[in-house]
Amino acid sequence: MINPDQIKPDMPVVCSQDGQFATVDHMEGTNTIKLKKDETGQHHYIPLTWVSSIENGKVKVDRPGDQAMQEWSTVSPMF
Repeated sequence: MINPDQIKPDMPVVCSQDGQFATVDHMEGTNTIKLKKDETGQHHYIPLTWVSSIENGKVKVDRPGDQAMQEWSTVSPMF
């Protein structure tokens, strides 16, 4: 189980293939990671359940970057 307190602002978010596809903005609650705005100015949200590990200051998710970007949300699940 990943401890959400380990996830800090500005940490790189990397996919299962080790490519960075996002950067942490901050945790929203204990189950959702809000990502910094992309090039279009849009924030995205991913669930903590996607996180497979936190290694070397990076948040690693359990899926390829393309898949993660297709499945992430543009609306916080808290609202």
